[in-house]
Amino acid sequence: MNSVIDLTGAEICGEVDEQNPPIGLPNQASDSPLLALDIGGTLIKLVYFTGGKEEGRNGDKSVGGQLRFMKFERRRLDECFEFIQSKKLLSCNGISTGSNKGLITIKATGGGAYKFADIFKDKLGVYLDKLDEIESVVSGANFLLQKINGASFTHLNGKREPIDISPKNLFPYLLVNMGSGVSIIQVNGNGNFKRITGTQIGGGTMFGLAKLLTGCMSYDEFLKLSQKGDNVVLDLIVKDICGELVCQKQGLSASTLASSFGKVITSKRTLSDYKKEDLAATLLSAFTYNIAQISFLVASLLGMKRVFFGGSYIRGHKSTMNNIAYAINFWSRSQMQAVFLHHEGFLGALGALTSDENLKSDKSEFNNESQEQANSHEKLTAEHNNNDNNIFPYLLVNIGSGVSMIEVIGKGKFERIIGSHLGGGTILGLARLLTGCSSYEQLLELSQKGNNLSVDLTVGDIYGERGYPKIGLPATTTAASFGKVNSNKISDYKSEDLAAALLNLFAYNIGQIAYFVANLSGLKRIFFRGAYVCGHEKTMEKISRSLKYWSKGQVQTTFLCHEGFLGTLGAFWSYENMGIDGLTEHEVIREVLLGAPYTGGQFPSVPPTDQCDNGEGSADPKEENEKLKVDNQLLKTEIEKLRRENQELRAKLKSQESKGTTSGSIFANGL
Repeated sequence: MNSVIDLTGAEICGEVDEQNPPIGLPNQASDSPLLALDIGGTLIKLVYFTGGKEEGRNGDKSVGGQLRFMKFERRRLDECFEFIQSKKLLSCNGISTGSNKGLITIKATGGGAYKFADIFKDKLGVYLDKLDEIESVVSGANFLLQKINGASFTHLNGKREPIDISPKNLFPYLLVNMGSGVSIIQVNGNGNFKRITGTQIGGGTMFGLAKLLTGCMSYDEFLKLSQKGDNVVLDLIVKDICGELVCQKQGLSASTLASSFGKVITSKRTLSDYKKEDLAATLLSAFTYNIAQISFLVASLLGMKRVFFGGSYIRGHKSTMNNIAYAINFWSRSQMQAVFLHHEGFLGALGALTSDENLKSDKSEFNNESQEQANSHEKLTAEHNNNDNNIFPYLLVNIGSGVSMIEVIGKGKFERIIGSHLGGGTILGLARLLTGCSSYEQLLELSQKGNNLSVDLTVGDIYGERGYPKIGLPATTTAASFGKVNSNKISDYKSEDLAAALLNLFAYNIGQIAYFVANLSGLKRIFFRGAYVCGHEKTMEKISRSLKYWSKGQVQTTFLCHEGFLGTLGAFWSYENMGIDGLTEHEVIREVLLGAPYTGGQFPSVPPTDQCDNGEGSADPKEENEKLKVDNQLLKTEIEKLRRENQELRAKLKSQESKGTTSGSIFANGL
């Protein structure tokens, strides 16, 4: 089912803030059979043409009409069929003959185009002309950016600003497509693109967890709830860690986000004690910031300054766009720009619709800057790692309630690169709400008995047994954590399966971010430490597998299994030899703060969180001082305990060495 598309005079109709406004085609034949589908993991998107909505050129009513947009949940496939029939979208002259035996042909993309082809044939008598999903998404984005005026805009600090980009200056750009999962694509020109990476933390993750935590049954309902909520009720912020006085002395913003859901781990409140609105706001900020951070890291690796965001889970939602735009601006220090698209959820369907009108492919539009930058990283990495006997430089990943990543150049020489708010506090906070477990050890024990595939959406669930071979994704690959959750009742799922899915999400996300940060800094050694990783075999195994996958085995992963020691392949190091003894002992307060997401150099004055200090006044200095005294005493006691245990380990090592036993067997090793 196709027709030549006349884009002369094409423009967006309706209000500027309207979601998915029609696109007017004043010179298109009014009886044109235009219909295309994008059948994704959770949604079906339709783009179709209706004639007669406006007069064409010279008042001719035989031309002119609009492209319109509609979506359905994939589980409501029958509603999609009813809509197509009620609108008589198949009654046009789109009959094709030959190999399709007289069936009406419809352009379709997405994994469901393969999985549900027979159902469309049986129910509607149509043949689905299957088009590659990534190619269709890119084509749809290029179509909007090159052919439709006003298709893109920025959204920072709550203000939407249209942006006009000349086609001559459009390429290259980074396209982040937020579906059930997330795909990140480098677009160098028409027909010239490459999928760089993706993440299993996407819209399907937010919606799946939102069902379980808030009881909502539609994504739009979840977004409405989030607008009325306060994420600071559940999120751990810097003020919660060190108090107002230390924030002032250190130049920290008291409301800087340290750990999403981090307050839950010390609270006696259960899920029913929290407002649905606060839970929704916390979910939205947690995962939109994470998607933005990964996008920022990839753009940095490729040397790109402009990042376009599309996908059906943005939906023109102000907080979603504001979170993403703020995070990109924050982490890039205003050197990158997040750009959004009208019709962002229909890029695949638009690309399928216009597939016969492909914009001219021009391989010469490829910008070699990104490749040159990649080559420079490889050269830097080779220079850094030409002496395997030298431990420096390396990346130290400290996993507490939040996550901090530090480049250690030499003894006493280290610089914090970045942090993540999705840390141990996040996974344990979510675990307490979903499973009722009270400790990380209990979570790990539950996860050992569970199956994450009971709630995680896989590539096979979307595409079928064939997977997505064109980009190398087998059917067993996780496409969206918690993306298979259909019920809004936690009791419908086993605690063990929820725990396994949480651990999977947590470990692979940290591994992915650590890889990108190491790659960006030209490092091939990564050391992990922190209470939420070390000594926990399952967590270490998953992080190791994640890094092995992303780096293709080029990054060495090691875990600091005990304070003062490093165990891998029989190696034996102390924090002093690693050059970070000053970090671990002399700046205790700063070490606690390493979980907060600020960039290297000066601390930011504005935090990556939507909320301020909840309207509370400044804390009483006397109370703050007393609190700090107690906290410092506890830390000193812990350090002294660890030192004693170190001495015991040293003695044990010497004893075993004298007996000819290697030290490597004492420690857990990275893969």
